Amino acid sequence: MALIAVTGGIAAGKSTVCARFAALGAKVESADELVRFVQRKGSPVLDAIRTRFGIGVIDANGELDRSALGRLIFDDADARRDLEAIVHPAIGHEFQRRLAAHYSSDVNAIVVYDIPLLVETDRTGEFDAVVVLACPDDVRLERLMSIRAMTRADAEARVAAQATEEQRLSVADFVIDTAGTVDQTLARVDEVWTDLVAAYRA
Repeated sequence: MALIAVTGGIAAGKSTVCARFAALGAKVESADELVRFVQRKGSPVLDAIRTRFGIGVIDANGELDRSALGRLIFDDADARRDLEAIVHPAIGHEFQRRLAAHYSSDVNAIVVYDIPLLVETDRTGEFDAVVVLACPDDVRLERLMSIRAMTRADAEARVAAQATEEQRLSVADFVIDTAGTVDQTLARVDEVWTDLVAAYRA
């Protein structure tokens, strides 16, 4: 089994790329989905978050109010560390459980992990290969404003909070240019998949 990281800045097209990898036969997991899963209603993680941060971070449906929690930890390093201590071990356990399930069903599985903050968390060494989605800041800013209806200030802040394009490209084994058309992006995904299959299923 091979474990491949897919990373890129916000609005670089990770969802589109990972959906194509899944269609081609990859087993796709998402860091963002794992976070939502371990924090779901009724989970031990959500109970621990409620205990640490109070009932104000739980919405009327008993789900985590991510905006409320975000406001509490934004400028509080201790609170952020406390949250990470609750959430990260659960994410790691669930991720390993899913990898084991993929391996048990297919020893030659290629698992693609959508991990936006790969560089920021210094986790490149955990993967057999890293696929970086390359897309200039100005293109991503336009997507954030037009597709996600962000203000320019908010979009610029989101981009600035992440690693730079140069930092991401420095860890790349494969690069997919996502600044062009969707068809161009998908064609490049197909090429990378062919290389991954040759490398890890030979």
